[in-house]
Amino acid sequence: MKAVIFDFDGTIADTLEAIGEAVNTTMQSYGYPTHTTADIRSFINNGARELVRRAMPKQLQIDEALLDRVYADYHREYGKTYLHTKVAYEGIPELIRDLHNAGVRIGVLSNKQHEYVVNLSKQVLPKGCFDAAQGVVPEQPTKPHPYLSELVAARLGVSPCECVMVGDSDVDILTAKNAGMTHVGVSWGYRDEETLRKNGATRIAHTPDELKKILKDLLKI
Repeated sequence: MKAVIFDFDGTIADTLEAIGEAVNTTMQSYGYPTHTTADIRSFINNGARELVRRAMPKQLQIDEALLDRVYADYHREYGKTYLHTKVAYEGIPELIRDLHNAGVRIGVLSNKQHEYVVNLSKQVLPKGCFDAAQGVVPEQPTKPHPYLSELVAARLGVSPCECVMVGDSDVDILTAKNAGMTHVGVSWGYRDEETLRKNGATRIAHTPDELKKILKDLLKI
């Protein structure tokens, strides 16, 4: 193992408030019902377009042309709120810095818009401590398809089988499996431990310290 690829939302940082603000502003502009934080948590992990679809009234979710318009408006609103996520979870910046200083290649991978992933990573992580940050690529599949994870591995200069993927959701576990990567689940994010285990997680960290121990063992550092 030579690299660790971290999911962002729910793994590196809590982004629910900023996402929820943009979702609800968008829903209100169309006269649609707004959502609680718990609702937003259940909607995320399959990319912003699917987030918006799930936030729309059920009878309208199949209207792709309407979804295009609502998604464009959400994208504009999230562009105003995404940097409201100011800090990472406690212990995560130090963990990533220590891994990077030990010679481990560090990637960040999210189903959110690419520029937002890059800018958020710069905002909440120590300077110079990650080697690649990747969000969605237009016209290409999102997680759990292996396309994005393989793209990050290539940017890190390693093969997928040399990567450990760390994430808080079933989508992250399935992404790692589809790409042939080792996976570690974390329980402090947006999906519970039962969901992670049902989707094949065999290693689950409950704190950044536990994650550090698991990763050091896998990376042999």
